[in-house]
Amino acid sequence: MRACRVGLIGAGGVAQRHARVLGGFDDVELIGVTDVVPDAAAALAAEHGTRAYADVAELLAAGPDAVYVCVPPFAHGPAEQAVLDAGLPMFVEKPVAVDLATAERVATEVNRRGLLTAVGHHWRYLSVLDEARELLADRPVRMVSGAWLDKVPPVAWWARRDRSGGPVVEQAAHVLDLVRALVGEVSEVTAYGNGTPPPVDGADIDSVTTAVLRFTNGAVGTLSAACVLGWKHRAGLEILADGLALSLTEEGLTIRDADGERHVPADPEAARVAVDRAFVDAVRGVGDDVRVPYAEALATQRLALAVSDSARTGATVPLTTAGSPAVLTSGVTVDA
Repeated sequence: MRACRVGLIGAGGVAQRHARVLGGFDDVELIGVTDVVPDAAAALAAEHGTRAYADVAELLAAGPDAVYVCVPPFAHGPAEQAVLDAGLPMFVEKPVAVDLATAERVATEVNRRGLLTAVGHHWRYLSVLDEARELLADRPVRMVSGAWLDKVPPVAWWARRDRSGGPVVEQAAHVLDLVRALVGEVSEVTAYGNGTPPPVDGADIDSVTTAVLRFTNGAVGTLSAACVLGWKHRAGLEILADGLALSLTEEGLTIRDADGERHVPADPEAARVAVDRAFVDAVRGVGDDVRVPYAEALATQRLALAVSDSARTGATVPLTTAGSPAVLTSGVTVDA
């Protein structure tokens, strides 16, 4: 079987990571890169011995078997549509959009065309998730506390709400995705932001946000997001069930029960490799381990935007049993 020919849309940090991983697979050929910054595309292409293309259309004309869409949140939409129109399998980096309308539109097209998709929620591939699920299988979750306490990343668009969606959408989406995977669907969100942006030029996002979550299964929880530090302080979940406390981060799972406390390490780099390996295997028809197709990522996007919207408006946002916001008035609009 010939190598899987992969094209990259985007040449920023996350695209560079995927290029490194894909370059380590002996069954993948990276055929080219395109970016709105031609020098960035040229540099990444040169690093991996491939070609830089002027635009998405030119990249697609080169005949890839699959395409990675690794663009900033505000740039999603047109690239996905072009890949879908070409009928190609598509890997999309999270968050899948800065707004809900763009993500819903892409999801509708993916479903209509029946195309293979995957989204970069690589935490779903942490080795400790199966153990966490087994421990929770016969114990209902009572409470969960999620947090992403970090700094402002060094990219100009991140601190603008209409460019990134804010910390909950851009960073804490990883935590919310695990909340859904391990605890269940959220029925209602009430959130608060402090109304003060971080000390970065042009910033208009809340520097801290906290939310209360009510789940369809009766569990309750909280989410805290912050970008006021100079380092990544903490990102993960605390889950309480009857007689059981779990603490989960990218680095591992800490378990506390009647038998005492124990720690099971995890390898976040292995998870980043696994998410790409699963997608390539699915494209090649030799595997079926895509854990977050686009429709699943859309449910996480809805939840993240419900938190963001509640913090912005001060209103409680109910969600339907399907995970869709029953009322979502997001003021973010994006030209697609």
